[in-house]
Amino acid sequence: MERHMLFCLCLLSLPGLIASGLIGQPRSIGKRQTQGTIVNGIEIQRMKVNCRVTSRFANYVITSQAINHGSTAKEIIFDVEIPKTAYISNFLLTVDGVPYPGNIKDKVIAWKQYRKAVVRGETAGLVRASGRKMEKFNIAVNIGAGSKVSFELTYEELLKRHLGKYEIVIKVKPRHLVKQFEIEADIFEPQEISMLDAQASFLSGDMTQFIEKSFSGKKGRVYFNPTIDQQQTCPTCTKSLLDGDFTIKYDVKRDTVCDLQVVNKYFAQFFAPKNLKNMVKNVVFVIDISGSMAGQKIKQTRQALLKILDDIKPDDYFNFILFGGRVRAWKNSLIQATAANLQEARVFVQTFNLAGATNLNSGLLEGINILNKAHEVDPRLRNNAPIVIMLTDGEPTVGETNLTQIRMNVKNAVQGKFPLYSLGFGENVDFNFLEAMSLENDGAARRIYRDNDAAEQLQGFYEEVANPLLKDVEFQYPKASIQALTENRVKQFYDGSEIVVAGQLTDGGKKGFKADVTGRGASQDLVTTCSVDEEEMEKILRERGHMFEQHIERLWAYLTIQQLLEKRTKANSEKEVNDLSAKALELSLKYKFVTPLTSMVITKPGDPDDQLAIADKPGEEEMAELLKKPRRTMLLPAHQQPPASRLPPRPQGPPSHVTGVDGDPHFIIQVPEKDDAVCFNINEEPGVVMSLIQDPDTGITVNGQLIGDKNHGNGKNKNTYFGRLGIMNQKMGFTLEVTPQNITLRSGMKGPVFSWLDQVTLRQQGVTVTIIPTRKLMVSMDDGATMVVVLHHVWKKHPVHQDFLGLYTVDSHKMSPRTHGLLGQFFHPFDFEVFDVRPGSDPKKPDATMLVKNHRLVVTRGSQKDYRKDPWLGSDVSCWFVHNNGDGLIDGIHTDYIIPSIF
Repeated sequence: MERHMLFCLCLLSLPGLIASGLIGQPRSIGKRQTQGTIVNGIEIQRMKVNCRVTSRFANYVITSQAINHGSTAKEIIFDVEIPKTAYISNFLLTVDGVPYPGNIKDKVIAWKQYRKAVVRGETAGLVRASGRKMEKFNIAVNIGAGSKVSFELTYEELLKRHLGKYEIVIKVKPRHLVKQFEIEADIFEPQEISMLDAQASFLSGDMTQFIEKSFSGKKGRVYFNPTIDQQQTCPTCTKSLLDGDFTIKYDVKRDTVCDLQVVNKYFAQFFAPKNLKNMVKNVVFVIDISGSMAGQKIKQTRQALLKILDDIKPDDYFNFILFGGRVRAWKNSLIQATAANLQEARVFVQTFNLAGATNLNSGLLEGINILNKAHEVDPRLRNNAPIVIMLTDGEPTVGETNLTQIRMNVKNAVQGKFPLYSLGFGENVDFNFLEAMSLENDGAARRIYRDNDAAEQLQGFYEEVANPLLKDVEFQYPKASIQALTENRVKQFYDGSEIVVAGQLTDGGKKGFKADVTGRGASQDLVTTCSVDEEEMEKILRERGHMFEQHIERLWAYLTIQQLLEKRTKANSEKEVNDLSAKALELSLKYKFVTPLTSMVITKPGDPDDQLAIADKPGEEEMAELLKKPRRTMLLPAHQQPPASRLPPRPQGPPSHVTGVDGDPHFIIQVPEKDDAVCFNINEEPGVVMSLIQDPDTGITVNGQLIGDKNHGNGKNKNTYFGRLGIMNQKMGFTLEVTPQNITLRSGMKGPVFSWLDQVTLRQQGVTVTIIPTRKLMVSMDDGATMVVVLHHVWKKHPVHQDFLGLYTVDSHKMSPRTHGLLGQFFHPFDFEVFDVRPGSDPKKPDATMLVKNHRLVVTRGSQKDYRKDPWLGSDVSCWFVHNNGDGLIDGIHTDYIIPSIF
């Protein structure tokens, strides 16, 4: 068996690694080619990264499809990197039409599957540390000759504002040419977007024009879709030049201090006011000068401190505390950053010597004491923003070495007056200890990696805290309105950052809901009250609908889990750890997040007990250990067909006879032989049931019932949609009823009922049913087509529309020639001819004449949405629209397909 790397695609939402730019000549835009896309028998047909951002909360979906054109089985690896701050929420692997969905489970419960997988030599825990801010997710699948494989990975995160911008950095490295490569970002910000930019390090200046970027009001979009020509390193090369960072940066308007968003029972408040005066800061640097800092570490530390001294403002106060075996203070108290004092400090930083062991406890306490004493002695300093920044490369070796006691000593000394930031240099620090100590003193810990840019890492951290704007910021909400609340107190707020508070409201808590915000500033205190602009919220919900509702709730869940895990890190008792873990686990399972308390496993169809652990999220220390180990991959068995029945690889283009019905209702028929599509609408009354697919040979039947708008009247513009689907296979005794609320497996009219929130795979006599939560349902029949049902959510309070369903069929060539129905009649090739293209009533939509089924029809060029792969935004499909309920295209007239009941 051969091994082939499918691709490597890295994603992160904070500043990432910088790749060198492309050096070369621009290539012309040419017709997309297929030559060179097949390497070692493997063709990567499609790669797409779809990023949707709504109110800073980002949802990423990475999809990839490949086919094995070779004559032997090959192993293909799906290999991506995601931010450490992100949570995987879904994974779906499909091999030859057989779905292998990922399911989120309690990590303890999943351990049995872990051990089972390890015994077989397969991976248990495939999310691994990769670099500074990344985790690697990879999975291998062995596919047979002529087989297809597709991967879909979803993860979510809250974008953090960093130095005045939100950043999405996509590190791209597909290794080979890809027939269809896409990066698409859709951004929606209720505050309105103030700037948006996108760059690719692998594109030279004149080729960046191929990145589409635009924003207006609340919406922004970035799109990158390089042709084969643009991907090639040279005209005859098969190597891809897509190797580097694709970076998107944006920010929002801040015309008001308040940005309070309330949807149903959840709210989010974003706080980053502008035009605030920088506060004077009192900063103490506590530096480890033990023997282990010798060499490059101390050299880089000196470089960073010298640069920081250049950036300290004249009004600031500072001091240095050095600790080795003994503790040494540069000055006995804080001193102002005058030119003379800064010059003296530069000489000190360049000349101090290293000294033996590591007395971390005494060094930290001395730095804290100098800060406390300065505030007592000089009242002027009390209004400044105090900060302690500590750097160490190892564990304490002399003095107090008990880590629990050190934490207690530091907390008692700080007494909640100022934040403590801990920087761990290299791999030998106890990062969990530094993180716990910093978190319980209102700060944070950061690992500094031993690399050529360590000085820049140190300096970069200082830039984040160099400009405090407010201290003791607090958000207060009506107690009777709040059921759950994330952290609402922040010790210090820095320029270029943002505070996010989210919560869950009680029943009726939305009425009169407001937020009182207070904070202490440089010249005056901040006191403001934020209320909800209900009219604006209604407008936003109409614009964004269910996507906005879902994101606010999931943002709250994400932030709550993150903060519960932070509290668990600094917890001092086993009971407290267990209580916090239980709360975080409950939310992780409810919202399907892979966190340190949960794992993702794949269940093989047909064997509910045969589960393979594919995704785990180790802690910081586990990450360091995983980096040292070789990569392990999990092999899934190929879904093999007997050689005589295996179909030869088909030429690429639109999928074979993909048909679908969606929306109001719009029927889309893709015709690969014509490299084109036709479409038509059906206008009927709510309650009408229509025959969509009927195959007497395979026994497959699909019927759909129409629903109308909430206030369906007799107006001209009445809308109808499919609100109920019945999918049956009489020969297999299989009956499935699908509505926007439930999915019911009806066996003898009784069977299990599932919601769209469930993540389930069912196998019954050759039929596999897979529920992908909140999005779509897949029904695969061994001897027939695969059907995809898409759930469309609309805003719950929308005055007109309601939730509805879309239906698509894939691989419909497997159905018999006798298949009929509004969709079924188009499962097999048919011919048509279009000519005499001419201007229509709409200048953008030309008319033409179509000859089809011995009918001459007037058709109009237009487009419809295909939501099969993207249930939220969909993709446009250009088609020739046949008027009058498909008259002349469909067999008979549309009323011939009306039937009395759905079953």
